[in-house]
Amino acid sequence: MDDIPESNNDLANTPPEIGFRIPLRNARRKSVTNPRMLRPTGDEESSPANSITSNNSLASLLREKMQMFPTTLKKKKSPDYKIRIFVGFLFITIIFLVSFAYALYHQKVLQRAYFERIKFNHVKRVMKIFNDDGIEIINAKLGTTLNFDAVHPCLPKDQIDKSICLEWMQRARLYLNSQELNSEVKCYNLRWIALGDNGDLTDCFQFSSNEHWYGGGQNAESAWQLEKGNHHFSPFITGTVDKHEWGNVLKRYFINSKGAAILIDNITPLHTAITGDASKQLCLKARYDHFAYVNHVTHTPQLNYSICVSSNTLTLHSNLIENTLWDGLKQEDLNVINSLLTEPLWEITGPGLLTEDTIINYTEEVILLGFLKQGHVLINEFWQKQVGDFTVDMERFSKLEEVINIMHRRGFRIVFSIQPYISTESFNFAEAVKKRLLISERFSDRRIPALTRYKSLQSAGVLDPTNNKTMPWLLEKLKDVAGKFKFDAFYLDVGVAYDIPHYYQCDKPLINPDHYKTLLTDSLQHNINLFGVNSAVVRPKAPIFVSLPQFESSWDGLRRVIPTILSYGLLGYPFLIPGAVGGDFGTMSIMDVNATKELLPDKELYMRWLQLATFLPVIRFTRLPSTYGDPNVLDMAKISTSLRQMKVSPLLKKYARIALDTGLPMVRPLWMMDPNDTSCHSVVDEFSIGDDLIVAPVLYSGSKQREVYLPAGVWKDGIDGSFRKGSRWIHNYKVEEDQIAYFEKMPDNTRL
Repeated sequence: MDDIPESNNDLANTPPEIGFRIPLRNARRKSVTNPRMLRPTGDEESSPANSITSNNSLASLLREKMQMFPTTLKKKKSPDYKIRIFVGFLFITIIFLVSFAYALYHQKVLQRAYFERIKFNHVKRVMKIFNDDGIEIINAKLGTTLNFDAVHPCLPKDQIDKSICLEWMQRARLYLNSQELNSEVKCYNLRWIALGDNGDLTDCFQFSSNEHWYGGGQNAESAWQLEKGNHHFSPFITGTVDKHEWGNVLKRYFINSKGAAILIDNITPLHTAITGDASKQLCLKARYDHFAYVNHVTHTPQLNYSICVSSNTLTLHSNLIENTLWDGLKQEDLNVINSLLTEPLWEITGPGLLTEDTIINYTEEVILLGFLKQGHVLINEFWQKQVGDFTVDMERFSKLEEVINIMHRRGFRIVFSIQPYISTESFNFAEAVKKRLLISERFSDRRIPALTRYKSLQSAGVLDPTNNKTMPWLLEKLKDVAGKFKFDAFYLDVGVAYDIPHYYQCDKPLINPDHYKTLLTDSLQHNINLFGVNSAVVRPKAPIFVSLPQFESSWDGLRRVIPTILSYGLLGYPFLIPGAVGGDFGTMSIMDVNATKELLPDKELYMRWLQLATFLPVIRFTRLPSTYGDPNVLDMAKISTSLRQMKVSPLLKKYARIALDTGLPMVRPLWMMDPNDTSCHSVVDEFSIGDDLIVAPVLYSGSKQREVYLPAGVWKDGIDGSFRKGSRWIHNYKVEEDQIAYFEKMPDNTRL
């Protein structure tokens, strides 16, 4: 009974002499059918007594066996059974411990700690960076395209002092090192070098649910918070967001709300992507191509960037942004800045050719308004007969010298717009080709210029600033025209990277197409009065302003203004020229004004745009408020002008000086007031002028209320004069059509 098999498998595996000893069922059957017990003898065979006795004996035997059954079961739980349970449990435990050790090996052993704050898993290539409080602020997957796990220390010949070097055989090499920028900021540098043609070097940074990312520039979604964007890999070069992924002003700089920033060096052939649905990520890729990065600065692509960390976003940004804007600044430069901050910028546009009468009539209408200052008048490129002539069209401007003198006496400053493009119809085109002053066509004779289109130009060559003869030739012509007509400055309309001929080839190689505008701007700003530029990847020296892109005349266009100006300010461009009040292009209404038909933006849109522009660094007009012939529009313009002169302009001048000292923008996101307030990081449709004033414009058609968030402190309501406590939301805040929501910061000891 002790050796009853547990199953058929046990039975098959048991030795014959044990497996068939005395099974219970066989024993019972054998005892019942025992001949000695049941076989009758002689006369007893038919005796009833004998039958009863036999039956009683059988019943007794069965009772005996049944009483023995529990004992049999107990005997079944033999030491062999307990051993089997123990062995099974031990086996499962060993499996668990081995699995746990394997996971621990990969997650803890392979995830080595570098420079105290970096944890890097070599095999999975997962890197995490922590701040001083042990909070994770960076979560990145490195080398996402390597498809190779084996990693080894670099050979001695490839090692660099004070750097950690890891190599994925014949695929890529990674260098890591750290640097203390100062007592507040620490930076970690990562440099990938491709060792062969095994895919592009790609690192991706996860966007966690409780953080926001900013920077780069204007993106296709015009999203101030990058996690709201979504685009596939594209070259990180300037463009127009209706066609490309990035706008007209860029910087290789990204920062998050936890106090971490990524800075990519200038020679990396950088492509970026913001991808993912539920979990988004910012990806950086190094890849050469046939346009943006056709010139190989290094033999193979390198992805070189730094990650800098600090206690909070504001401290980090203040330490990383360039703060020497005042270097070399003259008093007259400061006067130009102040004049732009306090006076409007007038740009003459519209149908028909630009003429002297057009300029005179426009400025007279400005004066007749009576409440707007004169300011700067920007004359577009059609002061020339053909773009690229760099001489005044005397057929249309025969008395331009006299006109400019009159405008100066009226208090206006005159700015001429110039471009580095020379129309094939310009008389300068043949000379430029002969002297090889133009960008040439790749894969062809260097004497053949590469042609492009730009704005109204259907065919034009592009001046080559890398040629030592080009800039002296251009500067001579610009100085001649400025000296003759005595206007005040030039505005450089350089275009974006995609305006360069696709198969461009310069006398000296460019790092990328945006390198072109940097060289051109730098050459001009040191030799002529440059008022502003319309595209940049390197901040020009003060007092040069940088223009925001043109915005569509629509409510969506209006909503794009704040994210764009906040992004550009964050990138280190404090002196910005917004788009025109009412928008620059798009759907407009045909209105009868003074018996003439004009295309004008929607009236409500124009008024809300004017309210917003009142608080921006420069207020720019292409259409005067008087063109609507509506007293409500004129009244709104008067209110806005008074508000700007009394409250806004003094603050702009104050924070312009701070910008020159610190590099911080005048127009700021709310989190620059309180970087630890998560609500400040979430606000996308408000901004502040320094720390003194918050603006919350209405951005939707027909709306007369909005949500407003006020950071910590006490704030004075600009509409009703009441005091409001900060660190809270104001729901359904009422804003009539002729009002704008703004709040002034009160002293800390103010009591409600």
